[in-house]
Parts: sequence; structure tokens; C-alpha cells
Amino acid sequence: MARWQPGARERLVLAAVDLFAEHGYDATTVAQIAERAGVTKSTFFRHFPDKRELLVAGQDTLSRLLAEGIAEAPKDVTPLEAVAAGLTKASSFMGPVNRELGPRLKAAIAASTELQERDALKTVGLASAMTAALQTRGVPTPVAHLAAELGVLAFKQGYESWTSTRDESDLAPHALAALNDLKTATAALH
Repeated sequence: MARWQPGARERLVLAAVDLFAEHGYDATTVAQIAERAGVTKSTFFRHFPDKRELLVAGQDTLSRLLAEGIAEAPKDVTPLEAVAAGLTKASSFMGPVNRELGPRLKAAIAASTELQERDALKTVGLASAMTAALQTRGVPTPVAHLAAELGVLAFKQGYESWTSTRDESDLAPHALAALNDLKTATAALH
């Protein structure tokens, strides 16, 4: 087993997602995940406290990037334009590993109630980060909540679209197109 290879955290996430999809979340052990990733169990525990935390790997970074993008948006933009700035900033940090992970992660989540619950909590965390960033900009709470929820939905839809295409595009155009589609759909609610 090679030691101290770069990318151990990413390899652990990929190995776990594959094992969860193949054998189920409950039947997968930390030892199996570490072995598949080519690391020791102690390396696993340096990166994650337990296997449940693998699903939310990167959530703090994603939440921070979304909030920073919203905060950095020009002062005179609408709440949804600020959300678009957050989506653009967060998308710029999503690379090939994130793209490869999408379909595998979707399959693993679909197969496990516990992972579905973790995914729902992740969604709440992302919406909360965007809501707080919008409120800091002076957006009224109900508007901030709605814009943040649309932002999360656009991110999820954009991510799914991005991972299902094999073109060379980045995530941002997919997320922004999804946000635009949602904005158009809200006009039909009147």
C-alpha cells in the first residue's frame, strides 16, 4: 500500500461512493474504503471522523464559496443576480473529480436512507449559507430564503446537467442556465 500519495481525501471519497453503490452504505466498512483508496485506516481517520462524513466532504468549502460570491456581487444587483455570482464562484472550484463523482454519488444516495438524510442536511446547510450572505447584503429574510432555495435548486440541477454531459464546459453555465429556467418558472406562478 503506497503511503503519502497526494489526493488521499479525494480517493477516499471516490472509493466510498463506489463501495456504497456496489455493496450498500451499511455493508461498507472503513477498512474497505481505505483499502480501495490505497491508504491506511489511520489515514482515513485523519481526513474523516467516520464514513457518514464522506458525503458532506467539501460542504464547508462549497458553502463558503457560495457566500463569498454573493458578498462580492456588485451592490446594485438583484438577489438572484447575487445568487448567480455565488453559483459562478462556487462552480469555478469544481473540477474533473467533482464531475466524475456526480453519477456515482447519485446512485449511492439513492440506495441508502441514511445518505439521503445526509444529502438533505447538506442542502439545508448550503441554503442557510446563501440566506445569511443575502441577509448581510440587506435582502429581506423572506426574499433571501426564497433566493437561496432557488440557488440550491439551480446548483443541484446544474450539477446534474453538467455531470450527464461530456462536453468540455464548466459547471457555471449549467448552474446559471438552471437558475434562469427557475427564474422563468417563477414568473408562471403569478
